[in-house]
Amino acid sequence: MAAITSCHSCSFPNFSTPHFAPSTKQQPRCVKISSFVKSSSQTWKLQCLKKSAAFQPLDQEKQRDWLSLIKKNAISIALVIELMVGIPAFGTMDQANAAALAPSFPDVSVLISGPPIKDPGALLRNALPIDNKAIREVQKPLEDITESLKIAGTKALDSVERNVRQASRALKEGKSLIVGGVAKSKVDDGIEKLNKLETGLGELQTIVEDRNRDAIAPKQRELLNYVGSIEEDMVESFPYEVPEEYKTMPLLKGRATVDMKVKVVDNPNLSECVFRIVLDGYNAPVTAGNFVDLVKRHFYDGMEIQRADGFVVQTGDPQGPAEGFIDPSTEKTRIVPLEIMVNGEKSPFYGETLEELGLYKSQTKLPFNAFGTMAMAREEFENNSGSSQVFWLLKESELTPSNANILDGRYAVFGYVTENEDLLADLKVGDVIESMQVVSGIENLENPSYQIAV
Repeated sequence: MAAITSCHSCSFPNFSTPHFAPSTKQQPRCVKISSFVKSSSQTWKLQCLKKSAAFQPLDQEKQRDWLSLIKKNAISIALVIELMVGIPAFGTMDQANAAALAPSFPDVSVLISGPPIKDPGALLRNALPIDNKAIREVQKPLEDITESLKIAGTKALDSVERNVRQASRALKEGKSLIVGGVAKSKVDDGIEKLNKLETGLGELQTIVEDRNRDAIAPKQRELLNYVGSIEEDMVESFPYEVPEEYKTMPLLKGRATVDMKVKVVDNPNLSECVFRIVLDGYNAPVTAGNFVDLVKRHFYDGMEIQRADGFVVQTGDPQGPAEGFIDPSTEKTRIVPLEIMVNGEKSPFYGETLEELGLYKSQTKLPFNAFGTMAMAREEFENNSGSSQVFWLLKESELTPSNANILDGRYAVFGYVTENEDLLADLKVGDVIESMQVVSGIENLENPSYQIAV
């Protein structure tokens, strides 16, 4: 499947897909003893720059075009170097060389602002289109319990106790504001969840006082599920209009949950696993809607994992010459546009990367922060070329650190694996997706093509 071609003395690989390539919880549905991954092959395309016969001064406009081209290729080459040899391409630069590249990566440092949020649940909660400070002040100390539990010895429990008291105080002081923020059509459900949250905080306080460390994390997850449900109840309706050219496509106007069951081949340590994926249609309605529609068509059932190299896990390339989903009603490949939601914006950007838009300082609503971040694969230099191929990002490196990720704004993230995400690293090429099933949120899918008889 892989081929590397050369042109003169250079061989700059260019990935066709993608170029770097990404209630109480149920018990894990996996059997695991140890983990390992195998590398997979990938289709490569050639891109080379020919040296001109004689140097010619460039006017100002051509200089800008030339710098833009250098920037695109610098990012691609750096990513390729790391994928090929496992060495962070930028990490080995001396100061002089790093300074020379500075114009190609303006203001990257501003993307690093505090500790990155890596928990998929927290990322999904923060991505909801709500503005209710009172519930966020309950959410934050509950999420901080995760860091508190990393502290050694009894100091961890003291820190957790402070977190619980802070959350309880925030709930008591802000309860009326939280109820006031719930959508009118969902008030009863919101109040029910709020009462359960209040009771659960008291139970967690007792757990901490009893010094029952093992019981803290499960209770924390339960309470954060209540918080997330309350926050979702604050969304009255889908908050913006999808552009006219995409309105007839399958659109996910809200959230949906998919279970992906994978049969692991030739691995005595892991036989099968179910990965739970939460898809975010609030921030990527076209991309997430396309995926849900394909899941309902059973498009991925029986398909193999096609790439698993420790950096990403990827699938979605159907058998035959097509590289995406062929819609039977049109007999053409369904194309999904690049779709990026940015913090502070009311609707996503379509068809352009944030780099192309000049939004270097902007942060995406759905960042590549979490292990198991799910995104749409596409051709490197064709933004609107996604279809059915998807990937999950695994590796956090110097090229893709959380909060300063050069993949953010270049590929459309539309969900996160929220259960058993760590076992993605055990998958390898040839493992089989036995099934994908939508377990909740199908009512949020508009224009489902899977229901159309052909």
